[in-house]
Amino acid sequence: MDVLLYLGIFIASLAVLLKASDWFINSAEEIGLSFGIPPFLVGITIVAFGTSLPELATSIAAVFGGESEIVSGNVIGSNITNIALVLGLVVVLVKEINLENNIWHIDMPHLWGSAFLLWFVMRDQQVDFLESILLLVGLVIFLIYSVKSNPSDEGTVKYRAAPRSYLLLVLGGALVWLGADYTIFAIQKLSVIAGIEPKIIALSAISLGTSLPEIIVSLNAARRGKTSIAVGNVIGSNIFNTYAVMGIPSFFGNLEIPLDIIQFHLPLMVVMTILFGVMSNNKNINRWEGALLLLFYALFLGQLFKTAL
Repeated sequence: MDVLLYLGIFIASLAVLLKASDWFINSAEEIGLSFGIPPFLVGITIVAFGTSLPELATSIAAVFGGESEIVSGNVIGSNITNIALVLGLVVVLVKEINLENNIWHIDMPHLWGSAFLLWFVMRDQQVDFLESILLLVGLVIFLIYSVKSNPSDEGTVKYRAAPRSYLLLVLGGALVWLGADYTIFAIQKLSVIAGIEPKIIALSAISLGTSLPEIIVSLNAARRGKTSIAVGNVIGSNIFNTYAVMGIPSFFGNLEIPLDIIQFHLPLMVVMTILFGVMSNNKNINRWEGALLLLFYALFLGQLFKTAL
């Protein structure tokens, strides 16, 4: 009965977390536009950060709950899931992705750089204050470079945001933190009952659950023929996960990095990132390459199950 109770709390709190994140993103986007912020800038800041909000919220809640090893599992697991599962699934379903822009001009070098920087930061099994600052500086550099290199050519349209938007912004933000808190609480209880380490749940259930916004957005974009949006969503989400979700929680406490994450999961994330770059080099990703990505995700899950047994 205890297992069913805490499993129900986990599912319910994760659902609240995802729905509240959706409210927060939409209302913040509308409010930003009402203040005259260019749509492109809103997209790469509010929306991109918003899609990583579930990961950030659960990571901060994990630090306060004394389970800081969940943070690294959350980030690494989400990044692997975004590339291997989200992108792989999209490519297999739509047969191929033809990129309109050459992502090697800006986005892919930043994605590779963030992955390599994370590897060096985590090599000593902890993330200190200086390393957190470096991660956040990397995020600022990415945002500034993106704004300067991709100026919006649309006129800024000013309008008054509805009072409902402000209400949903506050309500969504509050429910995000509440959902994250209960998600971590349920994970702690389930891990004790099942004898499974919290990091395993973070690498699997949390990373999959918090990647649901990316999965939904990417599949909807691909269904409408806007496959480049799906690729951009994966790149932006992984960069924000690496810089913000790994950097910010360390200000609330020390982050411990499990040894097996450094030995297997982190190298796998780096390999997946490099493979993603190689596949997109010719501005085309085909179905067979998507199947290969799904194969890597199966390897990732298989390793998790092996560790849990």
